[in-house]
Amino acid sequence: MNKEAEKKETPPKANEITTSAPAYIVVSNEMFQAALAQAAQAVELKDRLLRAQAEWDNSRKRILREKEEAIRYAGEAFLERLLPVLDNFEMGLQAAKTATDAKAIAQGLEMVLAQFQQALRDAGVEVIDAVGHPFDPHRHEALGHHESDKHPEGHVMSQLRKGYKLKDRLLRAASVFVAKPPEDKQAKKN
Repeated sequence: MNKEAEKKETPPKANEITTSAPAYIVVSNEMFQAALAQAAQAVELKDRLLRAQAEWDNSRKRILREKEEAIRYAGEAFLERLLPVLDNFEMGLQAAKTATDAKAIAQGLEMVLAQFQQALRDAGVEVIDAVGHPFDPHRHEALGHHESDKHPEGHVMSQLRKGYKLKDRLLRAASVFVAKPPEDKQAKKN
């Protein structure tokens, strides 16, 4: 025989790997039933996973939609509180056109102003009280210095425009004039 024929007829050794798969495998009925049960469980788990992923994706989209809507209409409640103020202001203007008593008009405007200020307070807006307090560049905008004997140096002596903050955040700095000692007192220091 030639060498090629010997190779074909020799069976593989125990530690040799063969590349051809066997034609069939014999398994017990219990193993077959267990394999079928595992396959059914795998199909069920895959279905549950796909449903959970779809549910999660729908929830994510719904949350994003709700977030965008909340941002878009964030000021709605505040604006609803301002509408009565606007109504009263318009009624005051109509009354001012025909009124003869200036005190009544001023009283009506004071009422509208008080209503507007209350709406701002309800929304968390606070007035920055600046006069008499030390100058704070984080809350005050200095428009200049004025000589004063009544106020300590570096303290706010007058306010041109009020400042406002929303809870802890500055909305607008107060425009103020800061006290400095009179010229004659400054000359004595030097």
